[in-house]
Amino acid sequence: MQRLLLLILLIASLISASTLPDPPMAAKFRKIMTNHGDIRIDNYYWLRDKKNPAVISYLEAENAYCDRVMADTESMQFRLYQEMLSRIKEDDSSVPVKKGDYYYYTRTEKGAQYGIHCRKHKSLDAPEEIYLDENQLSQGHDFFSLGVAEVSPDHSLLAIGVDYNGSEQYTVTFKNLKTGEILPDRIENTASSFEWANDNRTVFYTMQDAALRPCKVFRHALGKPNSTDTMIFHEPDELFSLGLGKTRDRKFLFIGIGSITSTEYLTIPADQPLEKPQVFQPRLKDMEYYIDHHSDKFFILTNHKARNFRIMTAPETSTGIAGWQEFIAHKDDTRISDFDVFEKYLVVYDRHGGLPRIRVMGLSDATDYYVDFPESVYTYWNAQNPEFSTDFLRFNYSSMTTPTSVYDHNLSTRERILKKQYEVKGYFKPMYQTERIFARASDGTQIPISIVYRKGLKLDGTNPCYLYGYGSYGNSMDPYFSGNRLSLLNRGFVYALAHVRGGEEMGRHWYENGKLSKKKNTFTDFIACAEHLITEGYTCKEKMFTSGGSAGGLLMGAIANMRPDLFRGLIADVPFVDVMNTMLDPTIPLTVGEYQEWGNPNEPEAYFYMKSYSPYDNIARKDYPHMLVTAGLNDPRVGYWEPAKLVAKLRTHKTDNNILILKTNMGQGHMGASGRYDYLKEIAFEFAFILKVLGMEQ
Repeated sequence: MQRLLLLILLIASLISASTLPDPPMAAKFRKIMTNHGDIRIDNYYWLRDKKNPAVISYLEAENAYCDRVMADTESMQFRLYQEMLSRIKEDDSSVPVKKGDYYYYTRTEKGAQYGIHCRKHKSLDAPEEIYLDENQLSQGHDFFSLGVAEVSPDHSLLAIGVDYNGSEQYTVTFKNLKTGEILPDRIENTASSFEWANDNRTVFYTMQDAALRPCKVFRHALGKPNSTDTMIFHEPDELFSLGLGKTRDRKFLFIGIGSITSTEYLTIPADQPLEKPQVFQPRLKDMEYYIDHHSDKFFILTNHKARNFRIMTAPETSTGIAGWQEFIAHKDDTRISDFDVFEKYLVVYDRHGGLPRIRVMGLSDATDYYVDFPESVYTYWNAQNPEFSTDFLRFNYSSMTTPTSVYDHNLSTRERILKKQYEVKGYFKPMYQTERIFARASDGTQIPISIVYRKGLKLDGTNPCYLYGYGSYGNSMDPYFSGNRLSLLNRGFVYALAHVRGGEEMGRHWYENGKLSKKKNTFTDFIACAEHLITEGYTCKEKMFTSGGSAGGLLMGAIANMRPDLFRGLIADVPFVDVMNTMLDPTIPLTVGEYQEWGNPNEPEAYFYMKSYSPYDNIARKDYPHMLVTAGLNDPRVGYWEPAKLVAKLRTHKTDNNILILKTNMGQGHMGASGRYDYLKEIAFEFAFILKVLGMEQ
């Protein structure tokens, strides 16, 4: 049977190759670069000049080629799109969130790409007030992103920040919610971080440097010209970026200053916005801390003498580290990831055994318990909890077989109230099953894999598989539900999520062992997961597909070079693949700040280690899997030229006849399509690519 399968796949591959049009070939302009005595030759460096008409012509030629290659999938894309759309309740509404005397919620309407923001005064039976319609704001624009939608503390004004090209630079305007009037105030080219002072007239916003690093905080008084705005803080160190926030009790505004390995906070009394920011605790090398306020003291989450973090307290009048007192001790097997402070409770979010947990502790009594969850493999994430004086914690819950569910958990009685489970039309939970297995990495480490597939599927090694991975920045990839994924599961796919090192699923050490000089663990972990899925009969390499985006695209590029024989095809979305050129150029957004994630290639040891896995620098003359690579022309995080250069170089090196296509969104950025319908079309396109390669027409 296996020989017959291989023969069928070979025939399908030959037929596919024989019908492919000739791809565009990028011109070569030799650029020689020397670092630490090492010479690199880059023939496609010129592609990073977006102002060069030849660059745009090349990208458009690649898009046209992509369209020709995928032309025979148009009906399949439409079917997939209709499938995914049919599962969505198009006219829907979020669960209202109480803020002061108002209940806020967002709803969608059939045919509308974006959300409609509404509120009701004092009662859910009150008349609806639409205070912001994203569909109106987006009219006439191919791309739209709402970065700021912040109501003033007295609920009378709205700050609106929009981005129309995917650059993640926003224009902020202000609306009087009583009259509907748009105020004359207008702040251009801000980052998305924004906060109101308690006087409802003073606002704080961040501005970026040439590398798009938020590095300055300004104070603006409504009704005053921007020329009178005061810069209250400037961070000159390129390793650090800024963000704004407010404590839940609304007593303090804060400026969060952070690099990948250390943080610092400045505080301002929210009732006294003209006060000079005060340093909470000066930054220390490799020390992170995060703060919130309660009564006359602060709570602090920190890794100071605590690899997996612990929680401390400090008096409001003496916030330096010398006065910190331990409230929750460090544990070697439990990573404290976050916390929320309410009037009567401290809620602690941690990870134990690879699973996230919620711990509730009373601040005036002996309450101390963990919230129960109904499944053994699951995830949750915080919903909005803006009120300080409340007995309820709202969170979202999901698993690979449970659609997103919104719960209100009574912190006192422990009662959990299901407020809403988002409807997935046609979905029937008993049809699917989920499990967690472990693959053995090359160094013996056990790597978790979360899996879902349709019940009754025979694990005989013939099933197609979609394996997803990320593995960077300590971001944990938890098992969640996807209605779109059902289009693959219903076609017999196994969906697998590899929890590789570089994330933080198993604790802080999981992250530390997948970064800097241990980055290759991320790639070898992923390969081990793919091999284990094959060994255990979930799939075979002839039907193994994999996907990752951004830093997960680095993972895709690395494994394509390291083990191209292991995968039938891969999708690399806006992939970070030109590691050396990017990390050697401090003018590119994120570069300097990410020395602490990847390494500083200005140092010889880091340079040669990074070069040894950089996808673009390790392309060789050999066979590669079928590949779909995407880019965003206005992407500020991963320059469009990285995926473009990867494809251009692969075209001259790969020795196979497999499909290689580049799809560039010419008016968008890192996140792809902004509208919910356009987003579904992008997913349908990627799924159609997979089904085309497999010869699955339905």
